[in-house]
This record gives sequence, C-alpha cells and structure tokens, in this order.
Amino acid sequence: MFDIGMPEMVVIFIVALLAVGPKKLPELAKALGKGLGELKKSLQDVKDTVHEEFKESTSEIQDTVNDIKKQIEKEADVVKDVQKQIEKEAEDTNKSISKSVEDINQHVNK
Repeated sequence: MFDIGMPEMVVIFIVALLAVGPKKLPELAKALGKGLGELKKSLQDVKDTVHEEFKESTSEIQDTVNDIKKQIEKEADVVKDVQKQIEKEAEDTNKSISKSVEDINQHVNK
C-alpha cells in the first residue's frame, strides 16, 4: 500500500519512541493496528458493495438486452411471414395474369 521499506520503519519507530515514550508506545501501536484493521475492513465492505451493485446492474442490463433480442427475433419472424405471403400472392398474381393472357390469345386466335 505505502512504499515503506525497513529504513523508513526504523526512523518512524525512533520518532514514535521519542515522541510518545517507551511505556505508551505498545498502546499506540495496538491502537494504530486496530485502526488500520478497521479501515481495511471498511474499505473491503465498500468494495464488496460496489461489486454487488455492479453485478446487479450488469444483470439488469443483460436481462434488458435479452428481452430486446427476443422482441427483435419475433419481429423478424413476422417480417419473414409477411415476405412469404407477398411472394405467394405475387406468384398467384403471375399465374392469374398468365392464364388471362392465354385466354386472350386463344380468344384472339379464334
């Protein structure tokens, strides 16, 4: 977390020993360790909360995307059905026109 090496730790220990005294130094170290532990736990809780919220948001987005995908697939099926119906009607119309042309040709040839 902090880039503190052994020489820095020795200097910090000596300054703390001079400032607090040898009798209160263990109490100070204990309180500092406890405070750092609580800070670490709080940061982990925040990290877990953010992770969980992100996971829920991602899940909601994925559900929405899946719903949209299903809707698009349904619409595509409808378009395919309409296309088939148009093609069938065009074929029927072509047959009807061809039959009418044949009838006209037969009637003219008589």
